[in-house]
Amino acid sequence: MPDLEGLLGRLVGGGVDFVVVGGFAAIAHGSALMTQDVAVCCRFSVENLMLLQQTLDDLHPVHRMTPKKLPLELSTEACGRLENLYLRTDLGQLDCLSSISGVGDFDTVAGHSIEVKLAMGSCRILSLDALIQAKETMGRERDKAAILHLKGLREQA
Repeated sequence: MPDLEGLLGRLVGGGVDFVVVGGFAAIAHGSALMTQDVAVCCRFSVENLMLLQQTLDDLHPVHRMTPKKLPLELSTEACGRLENLYLRTDLGQLDCLSSISGVGDFDTVAGHSIEVKLAMGSCRILSLDALIQAKETMGRERDKAAILHLKGLREQA
């Protein structure tokens, strides 16, 4: 069973600049839906990506979307070419995205986030309205039930 809270706590403790998006953001808003990964939108600067790598190093991160599951070994040059990182770590899966469909790049996502105190520390999560917009824009079949659920949460607020 993945330790998604532990993974998120590692990012918070490591000082990585990110906003929680996706299923974990829905849970932070009060959703009972389950998620199998932590999805974050993060600043894809060299400094932040190298900090991410340092923060995750002892969790043996590998690129989970590559056939050979290559270890995460970033360089300054590689950081400049990246848009997303899909990682598997000892604590679970981590999706690092440079932008969110329907919302925008990291700075825009950060502008549509709120700070919350969770068990693992304070962090920013995508606002409920922006989360709904992102899921509607993606138009995936698996998001349809989540959209209805999130809209119900919004109505209760």
